[in-house]
Amino acid sequence: MTDRVAEARAPEDWRPSAVQRERDEWRRRRTLRSAVIAAGSTLLLLGAIGGAVVSSPGWERVQETYFDWDKAVSSFPAVLEGLWLNIRVMIVCWILILVLSLTVAIVRTLRGPVAFPLRLLGTAYVDVFRGLPLLLVIFLLGFGGPALGLSGVPTSSLFWGCSALVLSYSAYVAEVFRAGIESVHPSQRLAGRSLGLSYSQTLRHVVLPQAWRRVIPPLMNDLVSLQKDSGLIAVLGVTDAIRAAQIETALDFNYTPYVVAGVLFCCLTIPMARLTDRYARKKGYHGAGGHL
Repeated sequence: MTDRVAEARAPEDWRPSAVQRERDEWRRRRTLRSAVIAAGSTLLLLGAIGGAVVSSPGWERVQETYFDWDKAVSSFPAVLEGLWLNIRVMIVCWILILVLSLTVAIVRTLRGPVAFPLRLLGTAYVDVFRGLPLLLVIFLLGFGGPALGLSGVPTSSLFWGCSALVLSYSAYVAEVFRAGIESVHPSQRLAGRSLGLSYSQTLRHVVLPQAWRRVIPPLMNDLVSLQKDSGLIAVLGVTDAIRAAQIETALDFNYTPYVVAGVLFCCLTIPMARLTDRYARKKGYHGAGGHL
């Protein structure tokens, strides 16, 4: 009994050896030295770039036109209100994109000759909307959609702009989902069927959970891209952050509101991008990339 107590307490009494402490101290010094060198080189580079910009002949004019603090403060509320619309558009569109793209991906992975028309339709959809520039899709739907006069379908520019985002992004995200589904080894499907699961049950309980974990990093990349591209609906006259900045700029032809909008978008996208990179490193992800 005494020996067992001593063994249980042994880990608490453990102390690193002198050699181990020396190694740990060396690692700390090396880390500190690397951090100091990195900070110094970064400050040197930023200082060189800043000095070149500030010493340029047109810097005073650029400063007045793009970095006017008073203009930034006065335009901030309007641009921030427009950004809130961008955030709502991004959230709603992302939910619809996940649903539509997963449906298309499942259709494209169906087997058998009976499902050939569905596979052909899914392939055509992906090829067309991946081939069309997003801005062109927004123009086509934003101006052509309301002209159709469809019963029960909104005619607002916001609706058709969001529709363009959903249709275009779903084509890319569908390929991400399809790659994830096809990366699951066929033995997983066979194992599910051998347990008496139907095709749909195997897909739901065996294949999709594994595929979902594998495609999270590229999906997060697509979400970052959608955050930025949500500003493209401004070309239809929707008052989002970019359109609000344009309105504020038109008052006195000072372009500082565009800088304000850019900073706000960076405050959204940069943390999400860093979170994506951290998650990918944590999971050791080396799969196909997303749409950026």
